[in-house]
Amino acid sequence: MPIPNDPAILLSYANTKLRDEYPTLEELCKSLCIDQWELCQKLAGIGYHYEAGRNQFV
Repeated sequence: MPIPNDPAILLSYANTKLRDEYPTLEELCKSLCIDQWELCQKLAGIGYHYEAGRNQFV
């Protein structure tokens, strides 16, 4: 399944995956074959950044 293109839906998708399946952003990106920098930039565009301590975009 491709990742959502819409940033708001992508935010929800990524945070759900991080909460339920992946202990780190690096593992999420590696498993789904997505570029971590691009994911972070896309979500930064709507005001979110990754917090490793919480393992989610906030």
